[in-house]
Amino acid sequence: MTTNPFARYAAFPEMPSLIANYVAARSAEESAVDGPSPWGIGALPAELLEPMPVRLDSVCRWLNRTYAWQPHQVIPPCWSEHQHLPCEIAALAFARIDAYEDAGSSVVRHEQYDRFLTRMNNALGKAGDECRNGRHDDQPVTIQLAAWPWATSPDNEPQGSGPEEEKAA
Repeated sequence: MTTNPFARYAAFPEMPSLIANYVAARSAEESAVDGPSPWGIGALPAELLEPMPVRLDSVCRWLNRTYAWQPHQVIPPCWSEHQHLPCEIAALAFARIDAYEDAGSSVVRHEQYDRFLTRMNNALGKAGDECRNGRHDDQPVTIQLAAWPWATSPDNEPQGSGPEEEKAA
């Protein structure tokens, strides 16, 4: 008895119905929906933003199970704590909707994933190894940013003798 070696592959996670309905409404030829792109998570209304963490977490888990063969390919479990990753992962997840229209689109999607990994690893730097092992640091670059005289306010608004103040003087 021979078993199919491809039976072990899990399907890409389904979108929650609320998000799927929003995507379908935005994509309709005569769409009445003029809202933000679903991957623009910073602009989504609260009702669409609410299911997004669970959705993106399931996508990360799927990507890790399906594609991560080397440590640098693992999306860390603290992905949502890294400001750039939720935006990148949302874009990657929604790009998959059209990716399997034809074989060429599928190849492009895999190239997008490879570029995502490069950007993720560049942004995480050395901290990525710690994060992948469950030791997340909120923002390791804070030490370097603190050296900038205008990056010392609590809300990161320019203060002191930054470039803008020097131009005004």
